[in-house]
Amino acid sequence: MSDVTPTPGIHHVTCIAGDPQRNIDFWVETLGLRLVKRSINQDDPGTYHFFFADAEGTPGTSMTFFPWEDLPQGKVGTGQVSTTAFRVPEGSLDYWESRFDDYGVDYDDRVERFGETVLPFRDPDGLPVELVETEIPEDDPVVPWTEFVPSEYAIRGFHSVTLWIADPDPTEGLLETMGFERVGTEQAQSDTPGDRRTRFAASGPVGKYVDVLPTIEGGRQGHGTVHHVAFQTPTDDDQEAMRSAVRGQGLSPTNQIDRHWFRSVYFREHGGVLFELATSGPGYTSDEPLDELGGRLVLPGRFESQREQIEAQLPDVTIPHADPIEADD
Repeated sequence: MSDVTPTPGIHHVTCIAGDPQRNIDFWVETLGLRLVKRSINQDDPGTYHFFFADAEGTPGTSMTFFPWEDLPQGKVGTGQVSTTAFRVPEGSLDYWESRFDDYGVDYDDRVERFGETVLPFRDPDGLPVELVETEIPEDDPVVPWTEFVPSEYAIRGFHSVTLWIADPDPTEGLLETMGFERVGTEQAQSDTPGDRRTRFAASGPVGKYVDVLPTIEGGRQGHGTVHHVAFQTPTDDDQEAMRSAVRGQGLSPTNQIDRHWFRSVYFREHGGVLFELATSGPGYTSDEPLDELGGRLVLPGRFESQREQIEAQLPDVTIPHADPIEADD
C-alpha cells in the first residue's frame, strides 16, 4: 500500500430521480445547493445529468442525479449506498427542521451517532439523506452557496455515505486498501438493519467518512436510490495506483473513462456497491465561467454535434432563483 495515495474521501454521489423539475426545485431551492452543471447522462444522452454542489463545485460537495422518469420506485437494500449525509454547521438543525416544516419535507427525529447529531430526511423521490452537525474549520475548502440558505446554516459538502453490505469483511478490507482508517463501531439504531455500524475515515476534510452496516435486506434500483459513489483520486497517477490496488483485491475496475469534468474508473466492490474513482480535474469550470455554472445545457465534446436531437428529447426545466431584495429609496 505504500505506493497508493490514500483517498481524501468522497468526490460525488450519483442518484436516480424521477421528475427532473421536482428534483431541481428541491435540491436548489429547498436544500440551497447550487446547480453547477446541467448536462446529460453520457451513457444515455436522452436523460439529464444534474450536478448540485457548493458555490464552486469543490470536490466532495456534488450530489448528482439521473432523472429517469420511466423507472419504478426503488428500494434501499444490501449492495447499495443506503444513505448520503451532508455536513452543516453546529447549531443549525433547528433552522433546518423549521425549513423542512415550511417546505413539507419528510424528516425524522434527530439521532446521536459517533458523538454527532444527525437529522434524517428524504427527498421527493424518497432518497434517504441526512444532515450532520459538525464543527466547520476556518480553512474548510467548501464555499457555501447562499442564494436560498444563509451561510451560517448552509450545507458544507458531504459528511459520509452508509453502505448496506451482506458480508462486511471484504468491503471493510477494501476501504482500508483505499486509505480509509477504521475509527469506531457502535450499536446501530433500532430502525436500521444490522446490529452494528462501523465507521471508516479518509484523510481529507470533506466527505471523509464511510459507514458500513451488515444487512441482507433485499433492494432494487430505481427512484430514490443511489446509483454509485465516487471517491477522490486527485491525479491520474493516484487513480492508476488505486486501480492497481483494487485489482489486487480481486476486483475488476474499468479502464479510465473521460467524463469531461473528471476522469473515472468504475468497479463493483465485494458487496455489490458500484464505486467510482474520480480525478479532481479538469473540474466544472473547465467549460463554463464560475459565475455562469449550470446556466445552460453543457454537452461534452462528442455530443455537441447532436445538440439539436438531444435537446428535442429533454423536457424543459427552470432553475429556481431567489427574488432579488429591492433596495429602499
